[in-house]
Amino acid sequence: MVLRRGVVEAVRWLKENSLALAFLIMFLLAVGGQAVAGALQFNDRQLAEGGEPVTILQYVTSSTFAVDVAENWQSEYLQFFLFIVLTVWLVQKGSPESKKLDSMGAESDHQQQVGAHATSQSPSWAKAKGVRLWLYSNSLGLVMGLLFLLSWLAQSVAGQAAYNAERLSDLRDPLSWGEYVTSPEFWDRSLQNWQSELLAVLSMVVLSIYLRQRGSPESKPVGASHLATGVEG
Repeated sequence: MVLRRGVVEAVRWLKENSLALAFLIMFLLAVGGQAVAGALQFNDRQLAEGGEPVTILQYVTSSTFAVDVAENWQSEYLQFFLFIVLTVWLVQKGSPESKKLDSMGAESDHQQQVGAHATSQSPSWAKAKGVRLWLYSNSLGLVMGLLFLLSWLAQSVAGQAAYNAERLSDLRDPLSWGEYVTSPEFWDRSLQNWQSELLAVLSMVVLSIYLRQRGSPESKPVGASHLATGVEG
């Protein structure tokens, strides 16, 4: 009975966390694939230039790999940070990605179930006051913004190291961190990622007005009006 109960609990846990687990597995596979493909490409270039090939471990601990990973992460966190914060105040008629047109703003304490309006199931910080309540009320945006800044910083440091390695191989002087983050190289890397993420959000916001995906919380119900706003399936 104990074993059966344990199996049932494990199956329930897997079911209840299946979305996060699926994305975690795909993320790990993608990072692993990037490491292998990147190492092969790096070694091909090394051999063509008369250099020595590196192991996968050497490659994944190099600035070349770090900057490629960090520049993608920072653009993703920027996308979510902007989407989380801007959707507090901005709306899009007909989109399930938007709040209802009359709900712009931070909403009332009653609507947000904070302070005196918190329920017995509310997180403890939702029942607090002052700074604790403000921090918890904005914790998702704050953490996403912090993750963006940290990954941006990691990109800038790793990018500086990788770019200076290229400059030194070409017998050019290395750049300081300040010179690198104001260089065309840095902003070309950053902006080509930002524009793709912003286009993806724009596409989701607009296409979800007219298109549907049955059963998805990111879509309106199939039979919902194109004008229905803030309604999810």
